Amino acid sequence: MKRGKRFIENDNMFIYVGTVIFILLAISIGIIMYMSTKTGVRIENADQFSKETQNKTETVNTEMGKTVEEQQSSTQTEIPSEEVPSNETKETNTEVVQDAQQPETTVTPDEPDTVTDTNAPTENEVTENKKEITFAKPTEGEIICEYAKDNLIYSETLKEWITHTAIDIKADKTSVIKSAADGVVKSIVNDPRYGLTVVITHEQGYETVYSNLLTAEFVVEGEEVTQGQTIGTVGNTASFESNMECHLHFELLKDGEYLDPTIHLK
Repeated sequence: MKRGKRFIENDNMFIYVGTVIFILLAISIGIIMYMSTKTGVRIENADQFSKETQNKTETVNTEMGKTVEEQQSSTQTEIPSEEVPSNETKETNTEVVQDAQQPETTVTPDEPDTVTDTNAPTENEVTENKKEITFAKPTEGEIICEYAKDNLIYSETLKEWITHTAIDIKADKTSVIKSAADGVVKSIVNDPRYGLTVVITHEQGYETVYSNLLTAEFVVEGEEVTQGQTIGTVGNTASFESNMECHLHFELLKDGEYLDPTIHLK
């Protein structure tokens, strides 16, 4: 009987142990299946995340490979363009701006007509005042030596060929010499070549020179003289022309340039 009881007890033990083992196995299998399901979801999420990361990487790589112009064109295609105003709207805006920039003009009353001076000289009178000066002969007599600026003449005194920028008018000693035109006595000097010399300045840049004089005591430097006024007498004081007859050595200049006196003497 004791053996039978032990056998029954042993069987019960086996059944109990087997039941426990079965329950543990069932729990284990359930846990394994639950974990496998979670693992599958995580794997799917990981795959989706890896795909999204790969797409972003490809997008970045494609953008890095593009030039600046390609990136701008792609950006312009993505951003909707704004509406461009029509030409009429632009013209209207420019007209408004121009009107705003233009200052307001004020109308001034008409100015009174200027009064013309009836006493003012006319153009004809001004032209007459600017006419060439006329020169009178400083003394009457024969021209014994002509003007020769551009060619040479033979000098009996110097015994050589020289230029002659004046005319020599034959006159008796102490003959009166007169001013050829209105002017001012510029200088009275004793020139070492042409003797006692009087220089008179005239308007419009003219000058007259009277040389080989005996006296010049009738005028002084700075004196205003009129045409035909006595300024001196003929002598023989010019060392460069001492072998010639008594005469007046007469020169005419304009702005420092020598002129032929015979053309201008009246």
